[in-house]
Amino acid sequence: MARHLVATGQLIDEDPAEALAHALAARRLASRISAVREAVGLAAYHAGEWQTAIAELRTYHRMTGLQSHLAVLADCERALGRPERAIDLYRGADQEKLDQAVAIELLIVAAGARGDLGQKDAAVAMLQVPDLTSETTVPWTARLRYAYADALLAVDRRDEAREWFSRAADVDTEGETDAAERLLELDGVLIEGDDEDDAEEIAAGPGAPGAVPAQPDTDLTASDADEDDDYAADEDEDFDDDEEDGVTGRLAQDADRVDTEDVDGDDEDVDVRASEKDDASPALTTPVDTGNRVVNGDEAAPVRGDEPESTQR
Repeated sequence: MARHLVATGQLIDEDPAEALAHALAARRLASRISAVREAVGLAAYHAGEWQTAIAELRTYHRMTGLQSHLAVLADCERALGRPERAIDLYRGADQEKLDQAVAIELLIVAAGARGDLGQKDAAVAMLQVPDLTSETTVPWTARLRYAYADALLAVDRRDEAREWFSRAADVDTEGETDAAERLLELDGVLIEGDDEDDAEEIAAGPGAPGAVPAQPDTDLTASDADEDDDYAADEDEDFDDDEEDGVTGRLAQDADRVDTEDVDGDDEDVDVRASEKDDASPALTTPVDTGNRVVNGDEAAPVRGDEPESTQR
């Protein structure tokens, strides 16, 4: 199980589908471990399996009592064409208990959902928070300013949008957004060869893999095959596994194939095909193509998540 989780963390950016197959294999071995459900949810988000991501991350929240992936859940709702649910998640969140980074990301997604509903002026107003003009640069400053600039552009306030794209570019030392390129675009400067780069955009968008930095709460960088012993006392608890549905047939087959590997280091293979065949889940709804622009705009583009490479307790 631990090996599958480590593989999930290593592959989640380069090959999300394979990462999800490993996460599903880990879930079949230890579905009652919260770190496993978190790994499945984040891998599904990066792979564009929105329904699976929602089901797994909600289960993770119930098991841990945390609300650390609300922004990811809201972004999945936008990708499924349900922006009103994303706004409901924002309204229902206990802002005082949320980590500041999670609160800002949830705000950005909710503002984008307002834009999806045609409430573009409301999106601009939502993003006018103290963190926007703070002189202290924090990890989410560039993304917040970028989202605000894009919201301004959506209501045709080009001069103000240019100013905020510039301010976002000034603090975006890690290249989290494409603020510099958007700034050149507003100035009428075209860079040749950008067409291919656009397919791998950095600015966030609804439902795009990595649109919301999906940082796991659990450190899965170390392998610990004896993890299950710590959870033996939880065997009698009946967590709802009904939400494990929604995995495409191909991914389920991949997971079964991965499951046959010897995860314990002995000669006994793990074969879950027979036990899982009757429970095969129907295929997910095809992921919604939500475009390639920022989270809060009408179109969106994926942002590389700055999440750690893995997720294991």
